[in-house]
Amino acid sequence: MNDWFTVEQLDKETYSISEYRHWEETHCYLLNGSERSLLIDTGLGICDIHEQVIKLTDKPIVAIATHIHWDHIGGHKFFPQFYAHQNELHWLRGEFPLTLEQIKSMVVDRCELPEGYDVNKYEFFQGTPTKVLNDNEIIDLGDRFVQIVHTPGHSPGHMCFWEKERGYLFTGDLVYKDTLFAYFPSTDPEAYLNSLERVAALPVKRVLPAHHTLNIAPEILFRMRDAFRQLQDEGKLHHGSGKYDYGDWALWL
Repeated sequence: MNDWFTVEQLDKETYSISEYRHWEETHCYLLNGSERSLLIDTGLGICDIHEQVIKLTDKPIVAIATHIHWDHIGGHKFFPQFYAHQNELHWLRGEFPLTLEQIKSMVVDRCELPEGYDVNKYEFFQGTPTKVLNDNEIIDLGDRFVQIVHTPGHSPGHMCFWEKERGYLFTGDLVYKDTLFAYFPSTDPEAYLNSLERVAALPVKRVLPAHHTLNIAPEILFRMRDAFRQLQDEGKLHHGSGKYDYGDWALWL
C-alpha cells in the first residue's frame, strides 16, 4: 500500500520512514553515506519498506535494529545484510519470550490494516546477522560514522546509535514521548537508568526516537534520567511498582 509509510527528509542524507497507520507509530531511519546506507529498524513488516528505501538510496543497504522486537525487525526479511547485538541473538533463533499469536494480536491492535492483509501469514523474523555488534563499535558508511551505544533496560541488547558529527542520537525504545515500557520480564529498570545516565552525558543536538512524535528536544534525556533517579531513591525502581505520569511521557514499571 502506497500510503502505509510516511517519508520525511531530515537532512540531505537522512530520512525517517514512519508507520503512522499503526498505533505504535514506528519510525525507521535511513542514513546515507558515500559508500553504503544504514537502515535503523525496519518496522512491523506489514508492508515492504524496501520499496521505499530503494527510492532514497542507490548504495548497498545494511539493516540494523535498535532491538529484536517485532515492530523493529518486521522488514528485516527484505535485507540480507543486517547487524544485531550479541545479547539478543537467541531471539533471532526462536527463543523470543512471546508466542507468535501474542505478537500477531499486537500487530493488528489499533491499526488501519491495508485492504486484503492477512495477519495469519505474519512471521516473526528469524535469521543470522552478517555482523554481531558490541558496545562502542563504529559503523563506517563512508564519510559518515555511527557509534553503537549499548543501552539495555527496555531489552537486553537494546542499542542507541550516536552520530557525533551531527549530534544525532537514535534512541529506539529507550526514549520517546509516550509510555515507556519497563515491566516485561525481559526489561531491567536499573539497567534502564544506567542507560539514561549514559545518553544524557552525550552532547545531543537531536533526539530521533522509534515511536510517536518526532518533535522531541534533547532536554527530555535529563528529565527522564532525573525521574528514574528519584524512583531509585524512593525504592520504586523495580517491576510491579506501578505507572508514573510525567506529562509528555510516562513510565510503566
